Amino acid sequence: MLKSKQLLQQFSKEYAKFTPANFKLKRALVVTKLSRYEFEQLRHPELSQDQLQQKLRDRGTDVEMVLYLHKVHKDFERRVVQSFQDVGCEVKLSSRLEFRSSLSKDVMSWADVIVPVGGDGTFLLSAGRASPLFALSQQKTPIVGFNSDPLRSEGRLMLPKHYSDNPADAVSRIKSGDFKWMHRSRVRTTMLGSNGKIPESTDLFRHTEVKMEQVTTAPEMLDQDMASKYKAKMKRILPYLALNEVFIGEHLSARVSHLQLVLDHQDVVNKTKCSGLCVSTGTGSTSWHTSINRITSRDVDDLLRSLPNSSSKDVMMLRQNAEEIAQRYNQGLLFAPDDPRLCYSIREQICVGVWPSPKTFKERDFVQTVFVKSHCIDANLVIDGSISYPFNDGAKVLLEVHPEDALLTIALD
Repeated sequence: MLKSKQLLQQFSKEYAKFTPANFKLKRALVVTKLSRYEFEQLRHPELSQDQLQQKLRDRGTDVEMVLYLHKVHKDFERRVVQSFQDVGCEVKLSSRLEFRSSLSKDVMSWADVIVPVGGDGTFLLSAGRASPLFALSQQKTPIVGFNSDPLRSEGRLMLPKHYSDNPADAVSRIKSGDFKWMHRSRVRTTMLGSNGKIPESTDLFRHTEVKMEQVTTAPEMLDQDMASKYKAKMKRILPYLALNEVFIGEHLSARVSHLQLVLDHQDVVNKTKCSGLCVSTGTGSTSWHTSINRITSRDVDDLLRSLPNSSSKDVMMLRQNAEEIAQRYNQGLLFAPDDPRLCYSIREQICVGVWPSPKTFKERDFVQTVFVKSHCIDANLVIDGSISYPFNDGAKVLLEVHPEDALLTIALD
């Protein structure tokens, strides 16, 4: 852990000259989410607007609400674009769907800043395509996100919600250098095998194969120690860095996921049967990580009632504060976005008979690296809920954090 922190500090020093005051904002790439109405238009390109709206009504969709939310988003999108233009910034607008094309590499090289407008999903997409591995560049293009509908979207990765009321204020502060940099750690995913090949990925947003990354990362020979330890010859780094988490599990949620884990390159092979593995960053700790591990006031109350002295005055007082206890516990699940550690979580681990093996295997812990071998039938490795790779019996992967992979974001209070 100490070594990782030192590397992160060294990496930060390299970018010290890239201070907010020295940041030159001239070109902005605005990546906008696809509204529900736009999504339906793409699904039914043969229909006119009237025909599409009638089709939606016939199936029970609240068309008026869909159109209203579409208008809310598009109006806010125009305000963000205008705010950048008003400070003399050249703007290119790309929809979330268009940004998934290979042309986005050239656009990213052009931009001084990438501006996702929408919700956290749009931010994660932008962050994935801003990966130096994906773009084949060491260029650090910062990201700053605007929540287009703060009343219906939490938008934890976006600027505070008051900037949704006044995006021009945020842009003015960015232009003048009145902001802070935030480095967010990301998960690097490395496939291990005998020939360096990786399976084709699937875009979970469009449900289509994504083949462009097959030529962007080259296979490499493993060093002797790694090759011996993990019984593999080659490695290949996937071009997508996970800002939130990497999830591994059976495609059919009702099927048990059978996995083997080696933590921090130790000599212990941990065997588990569960509902899947989630390996999270500090940024992702507010998301799926918390959803998996959080407790409710009902959990606290049930636990206290199970105590032998459950009717005592002290326990009764604790039961009255069950909500506060649960909130404190859940808050403790979070860790800093720039934390160089990963936290793995085993979902619904089977804990009967010989499982897990060894019995001391923790269902959740902080680590530097996670090696995973699959014994699944129809499983997937999913990066930020967006890009999916087959991960079936015999597949091997190493998950780790590299300081140079950190995402550079603009933070405003």
